[in-house]
Amino acid sequence: MPQIPEKIHELTVGQLAARSGAAVSALHFYESKGLISSRRTTGNQRRYSRDALRRVAFVRAAQRVGIPLATIRDALSELPEERTPTREDWARLSEAWRSELDERIKQLNRLRDHLTDCIGCGCLSLDTCVLSNPDDVFGDRLTGSRLLVEQSRERQRGGHREREDAVDERC
Repeated sequence: MPQIPEKIHELTVGQLAARSGAAVSALHFYESKGLISSRRTTGNQRRYSRDALRRVAFVRAAQRVGIPLATIRDALSELPEERTPTREDWARLSEAWRSELDERIKQLNRLRDHLTDCIGCGCLSLDTCVLSNPDDVFGDRLTGSRLLVEQSRERQRGGHREREDAVDERC
């Protein structure tokens, strides 16, 4: 891995890509989404401060566990821009996600435990699906694809806004 001398306070996009393991296109994407920032030289080249390395590492780690980019951006906006984030800064941010990650782990465990049963059902009816409709809580109100739209609306009202067209909790 290429080392960057301590006297260099700004990185080119190529140096940031080499050190972070992220593709240049990914770094441009992160910047367009407000996850990292750069300044432009007189020649219109991007220059990133050294703390961008930690920010990129944080973004990539959060993405691996399924944290949405908008949530990552909101978290990063709470970090100081005048200094490299400390361990305490990262601990504070990650603590806010702990309950969300615990819920995802619970859902993944339920999926793993019931996956064999689910494959046989074909999801033609969500009335008794242990994955999409645990304990048949929706059986009295809704069935079929309307259930998915209703669940999505409930998430939006609860602060967990998700794209309706991407939500498909059927097995």
